Amino acid sequence: MNAHKSISHHNKNVTFEKSLPHFDHIGRHFDPRESKVVAKLLPGDYYVTLGDEMVFTVLGSCVSACVRDRVLGIGGMNHFMLPEDASDSSRTWGTSASAATRYGNVAMEMLINDILKQGGRREQLEFKLVGGGRVLDAMTDIGARNIEFVRSYMKQEGFRVLGEDLGGEHPRKVMFHPQSGNARVKKLTRTKPAEIAERERKYSKRIESAPTSGDIELF
Repeated sequence: MNAHKSISHHNKNVTFEKSLPHFDHIGRHFDPRESKVVAKLLPGDYYVTLGDEMVFTVLGSCVSACVRDRVLGIGGMNHFMLPEDASDSSRTWGTSASAATRYGNVAMEMLINDILKQGGRREQLEFKLVGGGRVLDAMTDIGARNIEFVRSYMKQEGFRVLGEDLGGEHPRKVMFHPQSGNARVKKLTRTKPAEIAERERKYSKRIESAPTSGDIELF
């Protein structure tokens, strides 16, 4: 039996299932507007849920893949900043087990493998792709590189993409409900883009010099 955790919200107790052990670092809260527990991802994070909860993130040039088993309703989302770890060109996607999930190739493989480990089937997976905005004007268009990577990955692996919201000039908020497969995207056209662009600038500078196996604190 899964362990449960009880939290208090406006004098009202809300009980929800504990996350899988390796996702204890992911922040979760009860959202009264959704009437569900929501897991919040930062760059480099991914999360898989077996229950009736949602996954949320904010994307600039980063990309997220919303993935689920359409029969079982098991699924999750990732949030990656860079296309792939090119430290060893002889490696194929997914073989660099020590690489941080800030890289798309690792983030995709870890998310998919976790869903499969929980009983999902490869042929039943559905994908929705979001992000890759051009928000870092002074830098190489990382968003375009991320888009190119994730589309190439989908084609090479033979996965079916049900929908995508990629590119453009604005950051996005993404809310994904793996159980139903519903993914909602809101473009941030006013105050948030500059803030998110600055966060990504700082993040990208730090990950260039950080060891692949190390954790990076974004804030």
